Amino acid sequence: MNSNSITAIRLSEKNNQIPKFLRVTKRFLPHVAHLCLISTFLEDGIRMWFQWNEQCDYISITWNCGNFLAAIFVLLNMVGQLGGCILVLSRKFVPYACCGLFILIAMQTIAYSILWDIKFLMRNLALGGGLLLLLAESRSEGKTMFAGVPTMDTNSPRQYMQLGGRVLLVLMFMTLLHFSLNALMILQDIVGTTLIILVAIGFKTKLAALTLVIWLFALNLIQNPFWSVPVYKPMHDFLKYDFFQTMSVIGGLLLVVALGPGGVSMDEHKKKW
Repeated sequence: MNSNSITAIRLSEKNNQIPKFLRVTKRFLPHVAHLCLISTFLEDGIRMWFQWNEQCDYISITWNCGNFLAAIFVLLNMVGQLGGCILVLSRKFVPYACCGLFILIAMQTIAYSILWDIKFLMRNLALGGGLLLLLAESRSEGKTMFAGVPTMDTNSPRQYMQLGGRVLLVLMFMTLLHFSLNALMILQDIVGTTLIILVAIGFKTKLAALTLVIWLFALNLIQNPFWSVPVYKPMHDFLKYDFFQTMSVIGGLLLVVALGPGGVSMDEHKKKW
């Protein structure tokens, strides 16, 4: 047996390990993804409970709407976010939970003037991308009830939800690019841009998404260590909010790893070549 044959056998053995790895992780990966994905909503809902007066005062002063309307807004956000988290984690009425969380993201984007802050707007859109992937997953699970029934699923809404979710998720990484002349920063920008393009077009999607998960988690620990800042300082809340928003985007990327890129992707089209 020549060296080329031995190399080919070894590559084949490595490739056979990949499906085994995915089968093992598929049991718990979606649960981890869901927990990460709803973490920012859970944190925000709890924060509104403990900072009720501050939140009401901010809305009342900013929009001059009075204490009653401000309290109603904060109550809707708190109950909506905590209720949505419970539904997602319990796998009950997930599409309704996603729609409710979408509405809350839109409300907060307007109420807290995020619409005019490009960085926070892109992160909110990335969070919406994670919810799209969660919605796509719930549609996929719903279809399993009709296993064996012929369907024309190639261009179903679920496939486009996965595409939209992938594209929106990469907006998070656009806020991390430095555009600096520093050699290390340039290298980070090149690697990061390459990975987000791969995820967006759906090429080597699972590997690219998993790499982004590791990279983003490391950056999150370095850039948003809210636990190292005293609770009474405003920076604590800012870093905490940013930390859990980033964790939610990580959850969306883990869903990409668990579900794959969907039908509208380079990986899917490669199968037809």
